[in-house]
Amino acid sequence: MITLDGSQGEGGGALVRVALALSTFTGKEFKVTNIRAGREQGGLKAQHLAAIKALKKMCDAETNEVQIGSTDLWFKPGEIKGGRYEFDIGTAGSITLFLQAIILPCLFAPKKVTLTVKGGTSGKWQASVDYLQYVLLPQLKRFVEKIEVKILKRGYYPEGGGEIILEIIPKYTKEEIEEKISIMRLVEQGTLEQIKGIVNLSSELEEQRVGERIRQTVEMGLRDYHVPTTIRVEYARSSSIGGEVVIWALFSSAKDEERKNPVILGGDALLEKGKRSEDVAKEAIAELREEIDNGAVVDQHLADQLIPFMGLLPGSMIKVREITPHTQTNIDIVEKFLPVRFSVEEKLIKVEAYQK
Repeated sequence: MITLDGSQGEGGGALVRVALALSTFTGKEFKVTNIRAGREQGGLKAQHLAAIKALKKMCDAETNEVQIGSTDLWFKPGEIKGGRYEFDIGTAGSITLFLQAIILPCLFAPKKVTLTVKGGTSGKWQASVDYLQYVLLPQLKRFVEKIEVKILKRGYYPEGGGEIILEIIPKYTKEEIEEKISIMRLVEQGTLEQIKGIVNLSSELEEQRVGERIRQTVEMGLRDYHVPTTIRVEYARSSSIGGEVVIWALFSSAKDEERKNPVILGGDALLEKGKRSEDVAKEAIAELREEIDNGAVVDQHLADQLIPFMGLLPGSMIKVREITPHTQTNIDIVEKFLPVRFSVEEKLIKVEAYQK
């Protein structure tokens, strides 16, 4: 059994999510103690508990008795199954954090997987469903016939109530990974071609034209890149008042004309009480500009999310602006489940096969 200490690294929930994903993929049993010991309120949160319950249903996993706040988890997976599933995280528990434990094993399910998930579509310290859709999923298309997310309803803090459908049509078996799936090679930024974005807000903010003010500030703040910039504004009925801006820059390269390794850098910011709409826009702009201007090929939020998938493809490499604690923690966990070793040189992360 693989034994993990939840206080290691950044001491957050990423360790549990990555362990659940890789345990289900490899069939390896694990135990983790001190869950989220690095957080003010430790133990499992709603999205972790929902992921554990989901995997118990999707792969007949066995676990100890767990609840919100539990600090110990034992997990023994079975084989992942395809089919249609519905899960409700409750309140504003993060849909994207929940999916970090679910997506990887589903890429190799024996048939199509359709997940309907209810919860929060954006929030603090998490990637939003828009970031998932436009920045992460393009990197995962190499693994499958199809992977697509549809946002049915927005869910903001604190009530949540958002809803998405994620559809995955597998293409390869686990045994075919090394032979048929191209490695990740994201090491050159290439030429900036365009910037896109979405400002999503609850309908109560439409009268004050909050979204339009954010869009105008973003477009003005990025005009010196001299590329087409398209930011759309969406208002929607939701259980709580809230909003977010997500922007992403798309690059091209003569070395990757088939776009097997798309370079997409993201930036985002939440609308919060007391924060001016223009400041929300400037926060997202600053985040994206820092990635672009520092020559990053993978932004710091995407980097930690890609680590488990890189572990499936020895020989992969990505260039980042910064190695975050999240990224390092995920590297440590992947090395415990898969026969690979990562190395970091000059902000270049590489992974190679390793036999003990």
